Amino acid sequence: MRKITAVERQREIFIRGAAGIRPVIPADPVLLAGKARLQMKPEAWAYIAGGAGQEQTMVANHSGFNRWKIIPRMLRDVSMRDISTTLLGHTLPAPLFLAPIGVLEMAHPSADRAVAAAAGSLGVPYVFSNQASFPMEETAAVMGNTPRFFQLYWSQSDDLVVSFLERAKACGCTGIVVTLDTTMLGWRARDIDFAALPFLKGMGIAQYTSDPVFQQIMETPDPVPQAKPQITLEAIRTLIQATRRHPGNFWTNLKTGAGLRAVRTFIRIYSRPNITWKDLPFLRKHTDLPIILKGVLHPDDARKALDYGVDAVYVSNHGGRQVDGALSAIEALPGIVEAIRQKVPVLIDSGFRGGADVFKALALGATAVGIGRPYCYALALDGQAGVADLLANWMADLELTMGLAGCKNLEEIRTCELASA
Repeated sequence: MRKITAVERQREIFIRGAAGIRPVIPADPVLLAGKARLQMKPEAWAYIAGGAGQEQTMVANHSGFNRWKIIPRMLRDVSMRDISTTLLGHTLPAPLFLAPIGVLEMAHPSADRAVAAAAGSLGVPYVFSNQASFPMEETAAVMGNTPRFFQLYWSQSDDLVVSFLERAKACGCTGIVVTLDTTMLGWRARDIDFAALPFLKGMGIAQYTSDPVFQQIMETPDPVPQAKPQITLEAIRTLIQATRRHPGNFWTNLKTGAGLRAVRTFIRIYSRPNITWKDLPFLRKHTDLPIILKGVLHPDDARKALDYGVDAVYVSNHGGRQVDGALSAIEALPGIVEAIRQKVPVLIDSGFRGGADVFKALALGATAVGIGRPYCYALALDGQAGVADLLANWMADLELTMGLAGCKNLEEIRTCELASA
């Protein structure tokens, strides 16, 4: 695992620049997104970069950080700086992790495997997406001893949920991140306008097609007859894509219709909008891994999570992809921290674009911060190397922000004062 200081990271970039070599991954988050957009297909960009409705929540996620200002303190010895921390028994090089993002093959063919390898090279935890492009076992295999977690979407099949839990533990995941805010897809206008859903092409369902329980469900007749799609050239193309992505021989899959059945089965069972707090004990019964609830924005829900014995609370509005006009994650954070009162770790994602944002979240009581779309953009630009560069940049940015603010470690960040705008 390579570890360099922020000053060394800067020096490395500038020395390469003196030889005419500029970074592939822009440090400016706006330039990063813009460069990635040019690299991606329009439908892929719409899916990854888009949000719900008019995308007011996405705007709030960014502008919400303006509510707090860092107050740098002077004449403090910050010559020795340490951004390492602990999370659920793991020692981490920084208070960062990679949040789950599905269908990463839309950004780069190596998808989750490239992200996992980059995370493993720097010791940064990765939350495997439930909607991954590669099975969790393949992704875990390139991470070494770096901590990894599994994101769970609670499907219609409890047997499938149990199978996912068992597979997650078997491949070395050390926590289950239960996503609460996506029991149905939000109204994502960009995807609607393209009339495009990647899952219908067999994308992002590798956790399912690699699962023995899902394969059994595929053989069960659908209780609700599916409407026959209109036969068009695009429909045939979609069928071929779904068939090609299904495990096994293409011609056998085409003959048996396995790819199409997998897509239809996934669409039928992936969503479970009737999940409630009373279902949480089912998870505890079937796994001894830490349970992390993702999507908490109200203090009362945080307190209720404690009542149900969860191991961590994850503040998130799904990057603005679910409820248009929702509260930003960073604005929700202080109330959640107050409700938790340091009883369990508090994670957060949604809207983070650099070290100063991370600093503010830590000062407001967060334990660790999840990086979302930025690493996806880096993946689109330069695969594994791009994600590794982005992580190195964020760690350097956080370390420099910390030192220049007069703090030498995370404990000092957590006790520092922010100005309220």
